[in-house]
Amino acid sequence: MKAKVKYEVIQRHEKEYPITVMCQILGVSRSGYYDYLKRANGGEGYAELAEQIRQCQERSRHTYGYRRGHQWLKQQGVYRNPKTILRIMQKYGLLSEIRRRRKWVQMGQQVHKYQNLLDRNFNADRPNRKWVTDISYIHTQEGVLYLSMIRDLYDNSIVAYKTATKQTVNLVLDTIRLAMKKEKKRVAAELQLHSDQGFQYTSQAYYNLTQSYGITPSMSRRGNCYDNAMAENFFSILKTECIYRHKLTSFRLARSLIDSYITFYNAERIQAKTGAPPLSLRHSG
Repeated sequence: MKAKVKYEVIQRHEKEYPITVMCQILGVSRSGYYDYLKRANGGEGYAELAEQIRQCQERSRHTYGYRRGHQWLKQQGVYRNPKTILRIMQKYGLLSEIRRRRKWVQMGQQVHKYQNLLDRNFNADRPNRKWVTDISYIHTQEGVLYLSMIRDLYDNSIVAYKTATKQTVNLVLDTIRLAMKKEKKRVAAELQLHSDQGFQYTSQAYYNLTQSYGITPSMSRRGNCYDNAMAENFFSILKTECIYRHKLTSFRLARSLIDSYITFYNAERIQAKTGAPPLSLRHSG
């Protein structure tokens, strides 16, 4: 196989696998790969383009996605493929810091749908009566890390969370199993678990697991993020106070930051509404 073909393979899969590993497997050098990229982009290296995008983000207060970034660069006389701009933004941690409105996409067959029992009543009079759950995307230079979490509306604590490099039903199921293992007999007789209509939550496996634990599923209306606002709220806090403040070079770093922040959030971070950290209310309640 010619070196050029190998470089093309690496470029197609650089979002999925570390470049160093692919170079080792295919028997090419990293410097050779970057020289190939430089030639493929008209002799101008990625580092220079990254610096131009960084200037764009500073001017836009880190609000531009790759499409508006492409328009801004054109105004500066820099003409690049929008997909190349997106790839560089992902590689160098230059994505917009504005939370993207989630599009509702059906990724699998919806076997089960549930009523919106929560109905935006985000108050609970005791622990483990109302839980909300969701999955968020954490962008790193190695790819997307998926974070699944369960939050208790009694004290807003994070009962359980799991991360994975693939968005699967098992990620959600493992989060529920961990939550139930941690809470054991403290779970209320009528526990509601509220989610959106993601394919994981409408699956047969999700139905089977919630039934085995005696959990009553509740579900947002289609495409209505406000029905699960308390799950969205935590992800916003996490990203603003932690994720966006760091350059996530690897899955390992992202996981370490998430672990550290959630420990701080549960045990130390004072809530404006209560004047106390979540777990202090839980232990005293």
